[in-house]
Amino acid sequence: MSDGGDKPIVISLHAKTRMVQRGATFEEVTKVLREGQKEQAKRGKWHSILKFEFDKPSPITGLTYTHKTVDIVFLEEPERIVVLTVKVYYHN
Repeated sequence: MSDGGDKPIVISLHAKTRMVQRGATFEEVTKVLREGQKEQAKRGKWHSILKFEFDKPSPITGLTYTHKTVDIVFLEEPERIVVLTVKVYYHN
């Protein structure tokens, strides 16, 4: 598993939809891929997670949280990285 630094990142339609619904940005997803804690997932997939300072209202509940954690599931292919889904957790 590389850090993917030299590979293009492709965001699946499902992941794009979840990013909008859950309040994640492309920059955050990229940072999770580059710097997050990676673990192998099922069926050749990878999972990576990273905590961010937030201190804003959540787009989901409108409540203010000090942190948000962005959790992604992706495939690393020889020529690219494909983000399959994005989850976001808001917390204090």
